[in-house]
Amino acid sequence: MTNPTAQELIERSNRLGADPKNTNYAGGNTSAKGLETDPVTGENVELMWVKGSGGDLGTLEEKGLAVLRVDRLRALQNVYPGVEREDEMVAAFDYTLFGKGGAAPSIDTAMHGLVDAAHVDHLHPDAGIAIATAADGEQLTTTIFGDKVVWVPWRRPGFQLGLDIAAIKEQNPQAVGCILGGHGITAWGDSTDEAERNSLWIIDTAADYIAANSKAEPFGPVLDGYEALPDAERRTKAAALAPTLRGIASTDKPMVGHFTDSEVVLDFLAHSEHSRLAELGTSCPDHFLRTKIKPMVIDLPSTASIEQILERLPELHEQYRADYAAYYERNADENSPAMRGADPLITLVPGVGMFSYGKDKQTARVAGEFYINAINVMRGAEGLSSYAPIDEAEKFRIEYWALEEAKLQRMPKPKPLATRIALVTGAASGIGKAIATRLASEGACVAIADLDIEKARAAASEIGTTDVAIGIAADVSNEEAVKAAIDETVLAFGGLDLVVNNAGLSLSKSLLETTEKDWDLQHDVMAKGSFLVSKNAARVLIDQKLGGDIIYISSKNSVFAGPNNIAYSATKADQAHQVRLLAAELGEYGIKVNGINPDGVVRGSGIFASGWGANRAKTYGIPEEDLGKFYAQRTILKREVVPENVANAVFVLCTSDLDHTTGLHIPVDAGVAAAFLR
Repeated sequence: MTNPTAQELIERSNRLGADPKNTNYAGGNTSAKGLETDPVTGENVELMWVKGSGGDLGTLEEKGLAVLRVDRLRALQNVYPGVEREDEMVAAFDYTLFGKGGAAPSIDTAMHGLVDAAHVDHLHPDAGIAIATAADGEQLTTTIFGDKVVWVPWRRPGFQLGLDIAAIKEQNPQAVGCILGGHGITAWGDSTDEAERNSLWIIDTAADYIAANSKAEPFGPVLDGYEALPDAERRTKAAALAPTLRGIASTDKPMVGHFTDSEVVLDFLAHSEHSRLAELGTSCPDHFLRTKIKPMVIDLPSTASIEQILERLPELHEQYRADYAAYYERNADENSPAMRGADPLITLVPGVGMFSYGKDKQTARVAGEFYINAINVMRGAEGLSSYAPIDEAEKFRIEYWALEEAKLQRMPKPKPLATRIALVTGAASGIGKAIATRLASEGACVAIADLDIEKARAAASEIGTTDVAIGIAADVSNEEAVKAAIDETVLAFGGLDLVVNNAGLSLSKSLLETTEKDWDLQHDVMAKGSFLVSKNAARVLIDQKLGGDIIYISSKNSVFAGPNNIAYSATKADQAHQVRLLAAELGEYGIKVNGINPDGVVRGSGIFASGWGANRAKTYGIPEEDLGKFYAQRTILKREVVPENVANAVFVLCTSDLDHTTGLHIPVDAGVAAAFLR
């Protein structure tokens, strides 16, 4: 059962973390001290519950807390070896833990444990960091807060910072908190409510002061030609640039992307000082660990054409990589980890918006949110004074901190399809839904495209959050609709790696019963539809320069001649040959094209449920409910084919195990001799 003190802490943390004005995602930490009975001695012992390493205040649960004995934690002062060896203290925290389970203690544990206060909050509010990064932040702290908030010069998070804040609180009994230079705020209180009130008072007082005293144009005057483009033009341009930008961001290792055209970003890029400020980089450690020390800025106006930007990008990327390598070389020593990658995680395009990148969609999205935090910080600091982030040597010490490297090494091995972005057509049900579900379970981001947008969205929500799956509308027989679906996918996840042509329908009629309208409908959806999807997807794959996969869900009917199936089987044969043709044409770009030939998939199939099943059952003279069994009995293995069997084949085709395979059709039919490939 949760200790009441811990429960109050969780509730306070959730309230503070739920409001982005208080702290960024996964930023900051909170703590509370209280008594609990030691099960060994039966005596009361003072414990501290503190948010552990990782996690987010807004969603903090009991399992995200580290629980430590306060007496043992404070006794570490007696063995503290000094600031040059303070990283060793993180391992020492393990010897102060109480009980079993719980989260690993974070680097900020000392800040909470050494301060003589029952409740402590350490937060990263934009308004507080604006004061913390202002050139005259110390004077502003006194002006804004009087003696109730004390300035702490920049110090890297760690044991010494905890000692510094403890000393400041002891020396300033009237103070309710402090501004940490270049970093954030810390506040305290004798009760959970008092700590929360003090935290909010510091944040709101700073925000109110900035609002009342900031200069009119903290980012300078508007630059002619750098204003935000109209909505439709902006997103069209973003979708056209996204594949190339993702390819750039993925030069060293594959990345997933996120696009935002928020007013905060567009306003920043429209003003004259955006280039200077972007070059200064971010300051709060939470920010630059996710955004790199600075973004790549497209130094062209909003009026620049897509072609002009694409022509400029290689030079900008080369310069960015050279700058980052030089930054690494200036600051690295013999003990520094190897350079992790020199590509930008944030790219800013005037008039269009911001592209952010990470190992998955959530990381990419959060990186973008952090850069918006950084813009807000710059606005506040420039409005009152001038923005003066911590110097690059300190940034490097944190970015390439041994503790940060150790955290990265502890990360679980990525799933097989991590960083891959998939578009599956006809995916709201049946085979398509099973494919989308399997791809997402293996680490891919998935766009579920379907004629019925509501069903597509419902299927996506079953798979996961919008960081994993989205539902989009797509009439594959209409090229404009196909382009729109691919653009939506690219803007949602940054690009595209894997396309599954699954959308289809079937009209089970004899030759004489098949009308011209039937024939055209069948071919428009499957033969023409898969052509349009492949054509427009190939443009993205080629621009990214990352290779990719196009997979056709064809059918055993592409090679097997059965009765009353002229329109359907002819389109499947068309799709089957598209696989061969595209494999031959797209191979030079590293794009593999393969197909899958299932037998009739009855279970969960939208096609079978819409009348096809009844017609096929009538053709074979059996009850419709026995159709799956009938198909199974005519196979060599006597097994029914279900959607998951097809999904398994898709997964295998797009893994590294088959990275030398293209132009192949895989039968997933339990063995139909008449459909054996020759």
